[in-house]
Formats: sequence, C-alpha cells, structure tokens
Amino acid sequence: AYMQPQGHVQVLMNTIDFLLNPQAALDAPRWQWIDGREVWLEDRFSPEIVEELRKLGHDVRIMSDYTSFGRGEIIWRCPDGVLAGATEPRADGTVAAW
Repeated sequence: AYMQPQGHVQVLMNTIDFLLNPQAALDAPRWQWIDGREVWLEDRFSPEIVEELRKLGHDVRIMSDYTSFGRGEIIWRCPDGVLAGATEPRADGTVAAW
C-alpha cells in the first residue's frame, strides 16, 4: 500500500547504488515520507542523520515499531547461477529457493 513503493525504492537503492547484498539491503534502516515535510525514520538511523534532516526543515519522527515500514524477501540468481536469498528482519519470513 502506501509504504510499498517507498520500500521498493529503498531496497533497490541499497542494492544498485550502495552495492549491498540481498540481506544487507533488507536489513538497512528505512524511512517513510508521510506528508509535506513529515518523515518517519526507524530508530536505527544514526543521530547525525536525524539531526541533518531536522536542519533541512524536516519534521522527523523516530519510530521503534517497524510494522509500517514494509516487509519483503529476496532471491537473486547470481551470474554464476547460484541463488542468494534474504529475509526481512521486520517480519517472520523465510527464504526458500527451488
């Protein structure tokens, strides 16, 4: 729903821009734009990032409940044919490849 496209962009960004493996891409802390300048951040973001966002004028809310930040699992087929999987720390998912 509302968070789904935001979560997709963040996971893709983590893998393409930051070259994270599937598990690290899912483990990374997430943010959620709510409205206007209101942004929710998982409480795993560094205080420095929170402060910089506030200096830029964002209304930052730190969230310890991660349920609104999406969930997912990943299975990649690597160039050598090996499957690499990852599961979301925000949910009780399991990776299974056939």
